Parts: sequence; C-alpha cells; structure tokens
Amino acid sequence: MAEEPIDLIRLEGNGSSVVLRITGPAVGEGTAPTGSLAAEYMVDTPFVRGTLTTLLAPGDLREWQECLDALDAGGDIAWCAGQPVPCLYIDRDADGEDRCQVTVKDHSASLTGVTVTVPLADAWFDDAYRRLEQVCDTWPMT
Repeated sequence: MAEEPIDLIRLEGNGSSVVLRITGPAVGEGTAPTGSLAAEYMVDTPFVRGTLTTLLAPGDLREWQECLDALDAGGDIAWCAGQPVPCLYIDRDADGEDRCQVTVKDHSASLTGVTVTVPLADAWFDDAYRRLEQVCDTWPMT
C-alpha cells in the first residue's frame, strides 16, 4: 500500500501558508537521482495561491536538518540554493518578532518567486523536526 503524503514543511498563520508536501518516491522521473522524492510546494495567501512540483535528492533532507538547526539558532536560511530546483529562503524578523519572511523561488522553469510573512514561534521547531523524522522514517534516502 502506498504511503500517504507528508508535509515536510508547514509554515502558516495570519491567513497565509507555505507547505512542502512529500508525495513519495520520484518514480519515472528520468533525471532524478536514485532515491529522490517527489514533492510539491503549496503557497496560499489572500492575494496569491499556487503550487510548484519539485524533487528532493538524497542530500536535501540532511541539508534541511542543517537549515532547521540554523533557524533554531536565530539565523536565516537558503535551502536548495544553487540547485536546479525551487529554493526556499526563510528570513527571521530582525526586530525580535516571532515571524519570518518565507520565499519560494523557481529559478529554472517559471523564474518566479513569492514571499509570504508567517509566524515562527518556538513551538514550530519541535513540529518541524518531528516532520523531518517522519519523512526520513517513511522514505529512507540513500
């Protein structure tokens, strides 16, 4: 039986959200590295709504772990930057507010990006690490 999709990233609040949903192994994707996962960014705001498919290579989940650690330490992150897949940027507010600017950029296909402001409370990190663990347990990447 096929596994259900898992939301690896879920940033939401104030009527806006950015979600990265893992849908399963990248089957039939000719250029995908062995062990890749198929995924979809979903952005929803009162102004714009869109989806963007992507692939996660085996090292991307390790990089996401490092990005979570940097965010948790108060830094900003650029995930999958420099790769031919959509990039995720998260910039924490410098004024100490518990919110962030989340940007999804498609550098290769549509050359489009969207930025959303969402809350980023300390409790979000526990859930984010749990989601990462769930993805890794469900679809171990070699």
